[in-house]
Amino acid sequence: MNKIWRTYTQTSLISKITIALLLGVIVGLLFGQDAAVLAPLGDLLLRLLKFIIVPLILFTLIVGVNQTKPGTLGRMGGKVFLYYLGTSALAIIVGVSIASLFNPGTGMNLGEDTVDVPDNPGVISVLLNIVPENILTAFTEMNLLGIVFTAIVFGIAISYMRSSKAYQSLGGHLFKVIDGLNEATLMVMQGILQYVPIGIFAIIAEIIGTQGADTLLSLGNFIIVLYVGLLVQLVLYLIFLSFSKIKPATFFKEARTPMLTAFVTQSSSGTLPVTLNAAKNLGLNKSLYGFSLPLGATINMDGAAIRIAVSAVFAANIIGEPLSFVSILQIVLVGTLASVGTAGVPGAGIIMIATVFSQVGLPMEAVALLASVDVLIGMGATALNVTGDLVGTSLINKTENSK
Repeated sequence: MNKIWRTYTQTSLISKITIALLLGVIVGLLFGQDAAVLAPLGDLLLRLLKFIIVPLILFTLIVGVNQTKPGTLGRMGGKVFLYYLGTSALAIIVGVSIASLFNPGTGMNLGEDTVDVPDNPGVISVLLNIVPENILTAFTEMNLLGIVFTAIVFGIAISYMRSSKAYQSLGGHLFKVIDGLNEATLMVMQGILQYVPIGIFAIIAEIIGTQGADTLLSLGNFIIVLYVGLLVQLVLYLIFLSFSKIKPATFFKEARTPMLTAFVTQSSSGTLPVTLNAAKNLGLNKSLYGFSLPLGATINMDGAAIRIAVSAVFAANIIGEPLSFVSILQIVLVGTLASVGTAGVPGAGIIMIATVFSQVGLPMEAVALLASVDVLIGMGATALNVTGDLVGTSLINKTENSK
């Protein structure tokens, strides 16, 4: 038994996840609906990942802030926000272009189903939510933006204490405690990573078993076009990395693990512990990725942006009214803002699509049609979301190192 466990722990995480994916597909196909009995194992993985997110963000970011100057952090933050905004707009342009080329939805009819769409909180609400009314609720409600803000504020305060004659000793002791808690958190995370393949096996088996092939075939054209758009965006990432003289092979050697985890869990924030671990293995600046990745998991949704664009063209083709140039510009603008404005909201993908549809006059019945394949398209979109976060962090890290 000890030999089996030792072999398991010594096997690379990506190998274990790949095997878990294949086994999950096989079990799902063989047992069908009965594979749902494995659901608790998948739920446990999601709980463990969420369990470690708060201390991971808090301690990593406080330690990171204390390893750089406030001015440097502000400069990096500006770069991160511009990158996220720019690539979200680019992703929507890619999605509209690919969908217009293949025209998914042509010849289809709308069903009579409807879907309840949660209210869009809007960009202003999300920005205000960065500053939590209560520190405790920021942590209990998993307000990632609020947690990032809290960590930066207290990180800067501790940094000033350490450089102050009056509080230097106290600040130093406080930092040592935080640094120790950060190392303890990383040790806990390493333990959780050992369970990731088991949870992924259970999740993929349940998805394959319950979704089956019927759902995939019913909207197969739309799904294929969406994944082509995701692939094109991925190629653009490769070009960005190559121009910045970052070896794509080196990058994806570490990025593939969070990409696969995001693909299965369909949660950018839930994948965050794995993404942070990948950034560490890539040798990126801790003060940068401790800020950029939690922020990206909340507001940077390139995969979701492509999903918005392809969905809009799909709905327009169903009603036989191709999008005008003005409508396409509206989709780019509204879609970019919607991807930020729905940050951290359950059912964010459906909200984003509904927001854009209402702005450009597309039928809401199409939202219900698309909701039937929400799991299948959400998997690829989330994987690209996480990839975009890591690509942006790597590019910005390169610019900082060149100074």
